[in-house]
Amino acid sequence: MVESSFLVFPNIDPIIVSLGPLKVRWYGLMYLVGFVAAYLLAHKRLEQTSWSKEQLGDLLFWSFVGVIIGGRVGYVLFYQFDLFVADPLYLFKIWTGGMSFHGGLLGVLTAMYWRAKKMNATFLQVGDFVAPLVPIGLGAGRIGNFLNAELWGRPTDVPWAIVFPNAGNVPRHPSQLYEFALEGVLLFVILWLYSAKPRPVGAVSGLFLLGYGVFRFIVEFFREPDAHLGVYSFGLTQGQLLSLPMIVLGIWFIVRAYQKESKTAVKAGKKS
Repeated sequence: MVESSFLVFPNIDPIIVSLGPLKVRWYGLMYLVGFVAAYLLAHKRLEQTSWSKEQLGDLLFWSFVGVIIGGRVGYVLFYQFDLFVADPLYLFKIWTGGMSFHGGLLGVLTAMYWRAKKMNATFLQVGDFVAPLVPIGLGAGRIGNFLNAELWGRPTDVPWAIVFPNAGNVPRHPSQLYEFALEGVLLFVILWLYSAKPRPVGAVSGLFLLGYGVFRFIVEFFREPDAHLGVYSFGLTQGQLLSLPMIVLGIWFIVRAYQKESKTAVKAGKKS
Protein backbone atom coordinates (compact mmCIF):
# COMPACT_ATOMS: atom_id res chain seq x y z
CA MET A 1 0.00 0.00 0.00
CA VAL A 2 1.37 3.39 -1.00
CA GLU A 3 0.94 6.15 1.56
CA SER A 4 0.56 8.96 -0.99
CA SER A 5 -2.56 7.37 -2.51
CA PHE A 6 -4.48 7.70 0.75
CA LEU A 7 -5.60 10.54 2.99
CA VAL A 8 -3.04 11.75 5.49
CA PHE A 9 -4.30 12.97 8.84
CA PRO A 10 -3.59 16.71 9.27
CA ASN A 11 -1.37 17.93 12.07
CA ILE A 12 -4.01 18.90 14.65
CA ASP A 13 -2.80 20.10 18.03
CA PRO A 14 -4.79 18.24 20.75
CA ILE A 15 -4.67 21.47 22.79
CA ILE A 16 -7.02 24.14 21.44
CA VAL A 17 -5.73 26.99 23.60
CA SER A 18 -3.43 27.43 26.59
CA LEU A 19 -4.23 30.01 29.26
CA GLY A 20 -1.31 29.80 31.65
CA PRO A 21 -1.50 26.42 33.39
CA LEU A 22 -4.99 25.85 31.95
CA LYS A 23 -5.06 23.88 28.72
CA VAL A 24 -8.28 23.44 26.77
CA ARG A 25 -8.16 20.17 24.83
CA TRP A 26 -10.32 18.93 21.98
CA TYR A 27 -11.28 15.81 23.92
CA GLY A 28 -12.39 17.83 26.93
CA LEU A 29 -14.36 20.16 24.69
CA MET A 30 -16.16 17.19 23.16
CA TYR A 31 -17.15 15.98 26.64
CA LEU A 32 -18.55 19.44 27.30
CA VAL A 33 -20.51 19.34 24.04
CA GLY A 34 -21.98 15.99 25.05
CA PHE A 35 -22.96 17.25 28.51
CA VAL A 36 -24.56 20.44 27.17
CA ALA A 37 -26.48 18.49 24.53
CA ALA A 38 -27.75 16.05 27.17
CA TYR A 39 -28.82 18.97 29.38
CA LEU A 40 -30.77 20.68 26.59
CA LEU A 41 -32.41 17.47 25.39
CA ALA A 42 -33.33 16.48 28.95
CA HIS A 43 -35.11 19.78 29.56
CA LYS A 44 -36.95 19.33 26.28
CA ARG A 45 -38.32 16.00 27.55
CA LEU A 46 -38.91 17.08 31.15
CA GLU A 47 -42.59 17.83 30.51
CA GLN A 48 -43.12 14.10 29.88
CA THR A 49 -42.29 13.43 33.54
CA SER A 50 -43.47 14.58 36.97
CA TRP A 51 -39.97 15.61 38.02
CA SER A 52 -38.89 19.13 38.92
CA LYS A 53 -36.03 21.02 37.29
CA GLU A 54 -34.06 20.65 40.51
CA GLN A 55 -34.48 16.87 40.48
CA LEU A 56 -33.45 16.76 36.83
CA GLY A 57 -30.42 18.95 37.53
CA ASP A 58 -29.26 16.63 40.32
CA LEU A 59 -29.79 13.57 38.11
CA LEU A 60 -27.73 15.03 35.28
CA PHE A 61 -24.97 16.30 37.57
CA TRP A 62 -24.45 12.95 39.30
CA SER A 63 -24.74 11.13 35.99
CA PHE A 64 -21.92 13.28 34.62
CA VAL A 65 -19.85 12.49 37.73
CA GLY A 66 -20.60 8.81 37.17
CA VAL A 67 -19.39 9.06 33.57
CA ILE A 68 -16.05 10.59 34.58
CA ILE A 69 -15.31 8.35 37.55
CA GLY A 70 -16.69 5.18 36.00
CA GLY A 71 -15.04 5.87 32.67
CA ARG A 72 -11.63 6.27 34.24
CA VAL A 73 -11.94 3.33 36.65
CA GLY A 74 -13.30 1.14 33.87
CA TYR A 75 -10.46 2.02 31.51
CA VAL A 76 -7.83 1.24 34.11
CA LEU A 77 -9.42 -2.04 35.25
CA PHE A 78 -10.56 -3.30 31.83
CA TYR A 79 -7.65 -2.17 29.67
CA GLN A 80 -4.65 -1.18 31.84
CA PHE A 81 -4.91 -3.47 34.85
CA ASP A 82 -1.20 -4.38 34.70
CA LEU A 83 -0.24 -0.71 34.99
CA PHE A 84 -2.64 -0.31 37.91
CA VAL A 85 -1.12 -3.28 39.74
CA ALA A 86 2.39 -1.90 39.20
CA ASP A 87 1.34 1.65 40.18
CA PRO A 88 -2.08 2.04 41.88
CA LEU A 89 -1.72 5.84 41.60
CA TYR A 90 -2.05 5.41 37.83
CA LEU A 91 -5.81 5.38 38.44
CA PHE A 92 -5.64 9.10 39.31
CA LYS A 93 -3.32 10.14 36.46
CA ILE A 94 -6.19 11.28 34.28
CA TRP A 95 -3.94 13.66 32.34
CA THR A 96 -2.37 10.60 30.68
CA GLY A 97 -5.71 9.92 28.98
CA GLY A 98 -7.92 6.87 28.94
CA MET A 99 -11.68 6.52 29.37
CA SER A 100 -13.87 3.46 28.91
CA PHE A 101 -17.47 3.61 27.74
CA HIS A 102 -18.38 0.41 29.56
CA GLY A 103 -16.91 1.79 32.78
CA GLY A 104 -18.69 5.09 32.24
CA LEU A 105 -21.94 3.20 31.74
CA LEU A 106 -21.52 1.43 35.08
CA GLY A 107 -20.84 4.80 36.69
CA VAL A 108 -24.00 6.30 35.22
CA LEU A 109 -26.08 3.28 36.25
CA THR A 110 -24.85 3.68 39.81
CA ALA A 111 -25.79 7.37 39.83
CA MET A 112 -29.19 6.61 38.30
CA TYR A 113 -29.97 3.92 40.87
CA TRP A 114 -29.15 6.33 43.69
CA ARG A 115 -31.08 9.28 42.24
CA ALA A 116 -34.12 7.17 41.30
CA LYS A 117 -34.87 6.63 44.99
CA LYS A 118 -34.66 10.38 45.57
CA MET A 119 -37.05 11.04 42.67
CA ASN A 120 -39.74 8.54 43.68
CA ALA A 121 -39.11 6.70 40.42
CA THR A 122 -37.95 3.23 39.48
CA PHE A 123 -34.48 2.59 38.16
CA LEU A 124 -35.84 1.64 34.73
CA GLN A 125 -38.01 4.77 34.52
CA VAL A 126 -34.92 6.88 35.02
CA GLY A 127 -33.01 4.70 32.58
CA ASP A 128 -35.66 5.16 29.90
CA PHE A 129 -35.40 8.92 30.34
CA VAL A 130 -31.60 9.08 30.26
CA ALA A 131 -30.93 6.56 27.45
CA PRO A 132 -31.86 8.84 24.49
CA LEU A 133 -29.61 11.58 25.89
CA VAL A 134 -26.46 9.46 25.82
CA PRO A 135 -25.65 8.93 22.09
CA ILE A 136 -24.89 12.62 21.42
CA GLY A 137 -22.18 12.49 24.07
CA LEU A 138 -20.87 9.22 22.67
CA GLY A 139 -20.68 10.71 19.19
CA ALA A 140 -18.92 13.83 20.46
CA GLY A 141 -16.40 11.66 22.30
CA ARG A 142 -15.60 9.76 19.10
CA ILE A 143 -15.01 13.04 17.28
CA GLY A 144 -12.62 13.88 20.12
CA ASN A 145 -10.81 10.58 19.55
CA PHE A 146 -10.54 11.38 15.85
CA LEU A 147 -9.17 14.89 16.43
CA ASN A 148 -6.65 13.41 18.86
CA ALA A 149 -5.66 10.87 16.19
CA GLU A 150 -6.15 8.03 18.68
CA LEU A 151 -8.03 4.73 18.75
CA TRP A 152 -7.54 4.41 15.00
CA GLY A 153 -8.73 1.50 12.88
CA ARG A 154 -7.10 -1.55 11.39
CA PRO A 155 -4.99 -1.39 8.20
CA THR A 156 -7.05 -1.23 5.01
CA ASP A 157 -6.92 -0.14 1.39
CA VAL A 158 -10.41 1.36 1.14
CA PRO A 159 -10.48 4.73 -0.69
CA TRP A 160 -11.28 6.66 2.52
CA ALA A 161 -8.43 5.12 4.51
CA ILE A 162 -6.35 7.56 6.55
CA VAL A 163 -2.69 7.50 7.54
CA PHE A 164 -2.65 8.52 11.20
CA PRO A 165 0.44 9.93 12.95
CA ASN A 166 2.08 7.53 15.41
CA ALA A 167 0.34 4.61 13.68
CA GLY A 168 3.05 3.91 11.14
CA ASN A 169 2.90 4.78 7.46
CA VAL A 170 -0.09 2.50 7.04
CA PRO A 171 -3.55 3.59 5.84
CA ARG A 172 -6.25 2.63 8.35
CA HIS A 173 -9.98 2.63 8.82
CA PRO A 174 -11.16 5.89 10.44
CA SER A 175 -13.04 3.71 12.95
CA GLN A 176 -13.63 6.71 15.23
CA LEU A 177 -15.91 8.13 12.53
CA TYR A 178 -17.67 4.78 12.12
CA GLU A 179 -18.42 4.86 15.84
CA PHE A 180 -19.57 8.47 15.60
CA ALA A 181 -22.00 7.54 12.84
CA LEU A 182 -23.35 4.38 14.50
CA GLU A 183 -23.09 4.92 18.28
CA GLY A 184 -23.69 8.64 18.03
CA VAL A 185 -25.93 9.70 15.14
CA LEU A 186 -27.82 6.52 14.24
CA LEU A 187 -28.35 5.35 17.82
CA PHE A 188 -29.60 8.81 18.80
CA VAL A 189 -32.12 8.90 15.94
CA ILE A 190 -33.39 5.40 16.77
CA LEU A 191 -33.79 6.09 20.48
CA TRP A 192 -35.23 9.58 20.10
CA LEU A 193 -37.90 8.46 17.64
CA TYR A 194 -38.68 5.29 19.58
CA SER A 195 -39.03 7.12 22.89
CA ALA A 196 -41.25 9.84 21.37
CA LYS A 197 -44.26 7.61 22.02
CA PRO A 198 -45.16 5.86 25.31
CA ARG A 199 -43.29 2.57 25.63
CA PRO A 200 -43.32 -0.18 28.26
CA VAL A 201 -41.04 0.64 31.19
CA GLY A 202 -37.56 -0.70 30.45
CA ALA A 203 -37.99 -0.97 26.67
CA VAL A 204 -36.06 2.23 25.86
CA SER A 205 -33.24 1.23 28.22
CA GLY A 206 -33.15 -2.19 26.58
CA LEU A 207 -33.03 -0.72 23.09
CA PHE A 208 -30.09 1.46 24.12
CA LEU A 209 -28.14 -1.52 25.49
CA LEU A 210 -28.96 -3.62 22.44
CA GLY A 211 -28.20 -0.86 19.94
CA TYR A 212 -24.91 0.20 21.46
CA GLY A 213 -23.80 -3.38 22.01
CA VAL A 214 -24.48 -4.36 18.40
CA PHE A 215 -22.91 -1.22 16.91
CA ARG A 216 -19.80 -1.46 19.09
CA PHE A 217 -19.46 -5.17 18.33
CA ILE A 218 -19.53 -4.41 14.59
CA VAL A 219 -17.07 -1.50 14.73
CA GLU A 220 -14.57 -3.61 16.69
CA PHE A 221 -13.94 -5.57 13.48
CA PHE A 222 -12.56 -2.35 11.97
CA ARG A 223 -10.92 -0.86 15.08
CA GLU A 224 -7.30 -1.66 15.95
CA PRO A 225 -7.30 -3.81 19.12
CA ASP A 226 -5.40 -2.52 22.13
CA ALA A 227 -1.75 -3.45 21.61
CA HIS A 228 -1.36 -5.13 25.01
CA LEU A 229 -4.61 -7.11 24.64
CA GLY A 230 -4.90 -7.84 20.93
CA VAL A 231 -7.50 -10.31 19.73
CA TYR A 232 -8.29 -13.26 21.96
CA SER A 233 -7.71 -16.80 20.66
CA PHE A 234 -11.44 -17.20 19.96
CA GLY A 235 -11.38 -14.18 17.64
CA LEU A 236 -13.01 -11.47 19.74
CA THR A 237 -11.60 -8.25 21.18
CA GLN A 238 -12.00 -6.90 24.71
CA GLY A 239 -14.54 -4.38 23.43
CA GLN A 240 -16.63 -7.15 21.88
CA LEU A 241 -16.53 -9.24 25.06
CA LEU A 242 -17.75 -6.26 27.07
CA SER A 243 -20.50 -5.60 24.52
CA LEU A 244 -21.96 -9.11 24.52
CA PRO A 245 -23.57 -8.78 27.99
CA MET A 246 -25.11 -5.49 26.84
CA ILE A 247 -26.71 -7.20 23.85
CA VAL A 248 -28.11 -10.03 25.98
CA LEU A 249 -29.40 -7.65 28.68
CA GLY A 250 -30.89 -5.33 26.08
CA ILE A 251 -32.89 -8.13 24.48
CA TRP A 252 -34.00 -9.36 27.92
CA PHE A 253 -35.12 -5.87 29.01
CA ILE A 254 -37.17 -5.37 25.83
CA VAL A 255 -38.83 -8.80 25.95
CA ARG A 256 -39.54 -8.45 29.67
CA ALA A 257 -40.99 -4.94 29.22
CA TYR A 258 -43.47 -6.02 26.56
CA GLN A 259 -44.38 -9.20 28.43
CA LYS A 260 -45.22 -7.19 31.55
CA GLU A 261 -47.25 -4.73 29.50
CA SER A 262 -49.15 -7.59 27.88
CA LYS A 263 -49.93 -9.20 31.23
CA THR A 264 -51.10 -5.86 32.62
CA ALA A 265 -53.39 -5.36 29.61
CA VAL A 266 -54.87 -8.84 30.05
CA LYS A 267 -55.57 -8.23 33.74
CA ALA A 268 -57.15 -4.87 32.99
CA GLY A 269 -59.35 -6.52 30.34
CA LYS A 270 -60.56 -9.17 32.78
CA LYS A 271 -61.47 -6.53 35.39
CA SER A 272 -63.44 -4.53 32.87
